[in-house]
Amino acid sequence: MEGDISMEEIMGAVLGSIGWMIGLAFLGVGICLGLIGAKTAESVGRNPETKSDVVQSVMIIAVVLAILLLLLFAFVFLLLFFNPLLS
Repeated sequence: MEGDISMEEIMGAVLGSIGWMIGLAFLGVGICLGLIGAKTAESVGRNPETKSDVVQSVMIIAVVLAILLLLLFAFVFLLLFFNPLLS
């Protein structure tokens, strides 16, 4: 039939969307960590006695970003190996 979509087309679309998701996630994390690092250096430069508090807060934010990135990888593997569109 004319309206049928083949399995190859579905996998091509899934792989394309996975590439976009991973690429944009790494771009966002890179920009975010760069801005956080710049603001951390600026705040420690202005007020050096609060260095430990500022660095501790930044590390918490970095860990949260890493956890969100790992959740993205879990979602990507879910799309690759347990894709409901391929059944």
